[in-house]
Formats: sequence, C-alpha cells, structure tokens
Amino acid sequence: MSVSPRVLVVGGGPAGSTVAALLARAGVGVTLLERERFPRYHIGESLLASCLSTLRVSGAYDRVAAHGFQIKRGGVFLWQKDTWLLNWAALVDAEAWSWQVDRATFDDLLLRNASDQGAEVIEEATVKKVLFDDADRPVAVEWTMAGEDTVRTTEFDFLVDASGRAGVLAQKHFRMRRQHEGFRNIAIWSYWTGARLHPDSPEGAINVVSTPEGGWFWHIPLADGRFSVGYVISTRKAAEQVRVHGSQAAYYHDTIRNTPELVKLLEGATQVADIRADQDYSYVSDRLCGPGYVIVGDAALFLDPLLSTGVHLATYGALTAAASIATALRGEMSEPDALSFFDYTYRRAYERFLVLVSRMYQEYVGSDEYFSHASALTEAHADDTAQESFTRIMAGLTDVDESSGAQQRTGSDTIATKADGLHDYASGANISYMGHLDMSPVWNVWRDPLGADTAMGDLRVTTEPVLGLTRRPRTDAEKDAIARPVNPPVGAPPVTH
Repeated sequence: MSVSPRVLVVGGGPAGSTVAALLARAGVGVTLLERERFPRYHIGESLLASCLSTLRVSGAYDRVAAHGFQIKRGGVFLWQKDTWLLNWAALVDAEAWSWQVDRATFDDLLLRNASDQGAEVIEEATVKKVLFDDADRPVAVEWTMAGEDTVRTTEFDFLVDASGRAGVLAQKHFRMRRQHEGFRNIAIWSYWTGARLHPDSPEGAINVVSTPEGGWFWHIPLADGRFSVGYVISTRKAAEQVRVHGSQAAYYHDTIRNTPELVKLLEGATQVADIRADQDYSYVSDRLCGPGYVIVGDAALFLDPLLSTGVHLATYGALTAAASIATALRGEMSEPDALSFFDYTYRRAYERFLVLVSRMYQEYVGSDEYFSHASALTEAHADDTAQESFTRIMAGLTDVDESSGAQQRTGSDTIATKADGLHDYASGANISYMGHLDMSPVWNVWRDPLGADTAMGDLRVTTEPVLGLTRRPRTDAEKDAIARPVNPPVGAPPVTH
C-alpha cells in the first residue's frame, strides 16, 4: 500500500468510485477505503441521463453497458389528477436515455473500474478518526481492517469524504448535517415479478403514482423481470397507519389495494422479496468543502427520491470535485478558488432539485403551473417549452450543461447567502407535508439570477487535454458532446417516440 497517497477517498459508492477513477485517470495518486465488501445491496435503481456522460469520462461506461441493465427513456407521473408523459427522446434529445440498475451490481462495477483506472481500492476498511493539522486541514486518517484490531494510519494531501450516510466528516466530525424537516419521510418497498408499466410509458420508464393521503409510489422495471415498487409518505403518517395495520407490510399492501392506478400495474404480479424500509433521509451539510477536503454524494446531501436524483447528484458532484481537486493539485488555480467552483455547481444542482421536489409536495394546482415554475430554474436552451425545461432538469442534463460552460453563473458569496436562506427555510418547523407549502422565498432565489461577469463566471469543467477547470472557450466538438449521452449499447432497442 502506498504510504502517502495524494488523495484519500473514504467510501466506494458511486460518488467515491467516480472521484477515485477520475483522479487516477488524471494522473493523481489515489487510495480508496471502503467499509464493506462489494457487491452489497443498495436502493436507488433509477438513473438520470446525465450519468452516462460521467460514466464515459470515468472509464466505466463500457463495463456498465456490457452488463445489460434495463434501458430507461423517461418517466410517467400519475400525479394527482394529471398524467405527465416525459419521453426524453421526444422532449429533450433523441439520444437522451439511461438505465434502471441493480445497485449492488452497478456499484460493484464502478468500484472495479476505479481500481482498473489506477486507484488503490481497499475494501472492509473502516475509518475511525480523521486527523487535522494546526490549521484545521485534514492530513491523515486512522482506520482498521475487518477482523483486525490494528489501527493503521494513512496520510494524504487531500481528503474526499464519500462515506455515505455515515458521514465521516459532515456527521461524525463536524456535526454539520441539517435534516430537512419538510421531508421527514419513510420509504417502504419490495420487489415484484409479473408487473407491467403504464401503457404510455417510454421504454423502461419509471412510473410514479401519487396517493390521496399525500404519498407516492415508485414503480421501476429491472432487467431480470423484477419491478422495484416502493411507497414514500411522511414518517408521522406512516407511524399512525402502521399502528392501525399492525405492520409495515400490512400498511404497504393496503395502500397498494387502495391505489387503483397501481393495482392495474401490479395485476397478476407476485411479491418476491421481503419488505424493506428507510426513513428521514433528506438532509444537506452546512459546508460541502473546506481546506483540504470535499464532501460528495450521500455524505454531503440527499434529497427525497421523487425525481431519482441520488446517483446523479453523487456522480455529478464527483465529476466537479475531481476536476476542482486535480486543478488545485497541479497548481493551475488556488485551492480556495477551485473549491468555490465545486461548492457552487454542486449546491446549485442540489437546490434546483430541492425546489422542484418541494413544489410537487405542496398543494398542487396542475402541470402547466408546475412546468412553468420549472422553466424558471434554467436559462440555458431558451427555446425550450416549460415541459421541455422540466424534462431536461429531471434528466440531469441542465446540471451537465451548466458545469460544462453552456450556462454558468457563479458568485460564491452571493450564492452562499442565498443557499443559507433556502436551507433555513427548508428546515422550518411550520412546513406541512403535501399541501400549504409556501415556496415563494425559494422561488425568489431563482428569479434573481446571478450575473455572469463575476470572477468565475466563465469557468467550466473540461476533460481535454486532462480533467480540470478551464476558461478556454468550448470547441464545437465539446458543444456537441458534453451535454448529450453516448449512443445506446449495441443491441439496444430503437428509440420510440
């Protein structure tokens, strides 16, 4: 094992594996410590289209494509009295698609890719303590191997905390993770065979079905014929109903029986796995970076799964983090300036989705009103309709567009002030679930766009000649490629409109 890697990554999920692979490909020495032995189970199977371009840059694309996951080309939302048919090919780009994945396999493929790209990957390694110098910069970690008592110490120049919900820095050391009181929800799920998709679904689409009591179901097709079917509802309401029904399983099945649209999708289907549950999972860290460290993926933040943002935010944050770290380590930009870019782009991506999810949970007045608000969250692709703007955001492509320079607005002091206001608001005790949620303070953040003439207004991520940050204007080839996923794997069914 290398004695002093330049970068130490804690955690081998999509965020950690992607950071490690990208930095290793950029010539940076990387060691990754993962607490578990992969493959291991994880929920969060539905990917956004944006993930594919990051997989390509990290070197993982061919490995993932060869596995044969279910192709996904959009979603159908049966949301209250509306039906949203979100066909990515028709609304965004003929080549916009992604996968529905088995996360145990998908995450394992990404971790093996990190090793293939040159990162040193050590599994079953648990970080016990982070050591800091006199300037509060992390310089080493103490860790143990499974089944051993020996405490090992690894030094580094830079730390990436991708430790998931355990939160080595944000949760355990700094204690700066804030729960979103408005999203204290529980997810209850299982797996089924013999189910079907809504008849108007694009290929492999996620189906989302809301319920009168203020919750919603996800319904996701997987390549092996199984469907992941989960119910999300406020923790308080769930606790009341579980007491009435006697168990989470009984409540889950009764809610399915009382949701006619889901009954149609599960007609003749058989449940093939035990019930699982997770709760109170929406949060954000006060800081996403600092001297000598960044926090990415679930270690930094997580949002209610309504728009399937988990892997997107993990890999997008990993991409912007790796570009910023590599640039700073090469001495091409000061570390504070490079990390300011990471902080801004990552926080902006998170807050954009926070706004959209919040709007869906508030008292709903129809898709036209909702889509029109979504269009205010981006100024790129000015010719898009409101529905196209929403679809581009929920496919993750707006974030890729902004960080690549197609639409970039920065100003770390200003955005930090606005972000604090948004987080304070989202943590307010008087937010109610699915109704009477006044989001006007949040929308005012986005209706007051930052100017482009700031010190970092023209900064963007580039992969040529090496991963990093640049102010060089984009080439025509970059403009064509950066915000568009690569072509589907050989043998994938044709696009259907």
